[in-house]
Amino acid sequence: MIFSKLEKAEDRYREIEQLITLPDVVSDNKRYLSLMKEYKALTPIIEKYREYKEAEKQMKESDEMMRDSSCESELRQLAEDEYKSWSEKCDLLVNELNVLLMPKDPNDSKNVIVEIRQGAGGEEAALFAYDLYRMYSMYAASRGFKTEVVSLNETELGGIKEINFMVMGEGAYSKFKFESGVHRVQRIPVTESNGRIQTSTCTVAVLPEADEVEVEVNPADIKIESCKSSGAGGQHINKTESAVRLTHKPTGIVIECDQERSQLQNKEKALKILYSKLYDMKEAEQNENIASTRKKQVGSGDRSEKIRTYNYPQSRVTDHRINKTIYTFDAFLNGDIDGLIVDLIAADTAEKLKGDKQE
Repeated sequence: MIFSKLEKAEDRYREIEQLITLPDVVSDNKRYLSLMKEYKALTPIIEKYREYKEAEKQMKESDEMMRDSSCESELRQLAEDEYKSWSEKCDLLVNELNVLLMPKDPNDSKNVIVEIRQGAGGEEAALFAYDLYRMYSMYAASRGFKTEVVSLNETELGGIKEINFMVMGEGAYSKFKFESGVHRVQRIPVTESNGRIQTSTCTVAVLPEADEVEVEVNPADIKIESCKSSGAGGQHINKTESAVRLTHKPTGIVIECDQERSQLQNKEKALKILYSKLYDMKEAEQNENIASTRKKQVGSGDRSEKIRTYNYPQSRVTDHRINKTIYTFDAFLNGDIDGLIVDLIAADTAEKLKGDKQE
């Protein structure tokens, strides 16, 4: 099955190579860019497939030498060793090809909107929400992504009741999508005089940025209000009604945006969040039809699921989905989270491959 797909993919690859040299295709910018995008997507698959075919060729040649009775025993032993080596190489390449042929998440290349909310634990949960925002901001910067706060509701002690921020850059969603869920912290709060460890939580939601064309939105269903900015204080807070509140009547979704001085800019950002939330709801409905094996995937995105614990006294972070504990605690909270994200992607891929074999 896999090899018939690969043969068709290679035929298409050769066809595109010819098409992109034709003058009428080159002059048609839209078609040319579309073909180049397809060519770029196929390139790693075809390169790996050609590597496999070369390894298979070498394996067959070694096999023929092993079966050649005229060969000296030393040559046959050498051929046997080479056959084993090339056979293992072929098996490895087949596994890699299976991963490359898996359907790509169409949202992976998109920007994301991240929403962090204070959960159980009062002020301590709000302070932890700030720590999570700081961690994600530092991680985004290390990946070359740009972050932009859309709305922010702070506490007097510097914590965050709720924050919405955008992460912009190629592949942002692919890196952040496994962060949705309940994050739990265990530590002695700054407000605790008896030195007792408290457990608090925050919820994180990660939404792929959606355009208006990706969801059907009737403008008449959106109630738009101007309001004063909310928060614990600040230079421009409550001076002008530049903040915007959008209410989507059919779903009851309410979005507030207050980070820009311009009401128009706040409205544009609020609409982006609304489109993304509606898109997320639509995706969630579609995912209800996915096979039960699929629902066990790492990236289920269930926001009620406790996904990670940050234990300060023991200086460890434990991700409960893949049973992995990290002891580089300070570095992790300073944005060095890519190693865990790579492990989560690998676990999700393995689960999908297992599901494909079962179906």
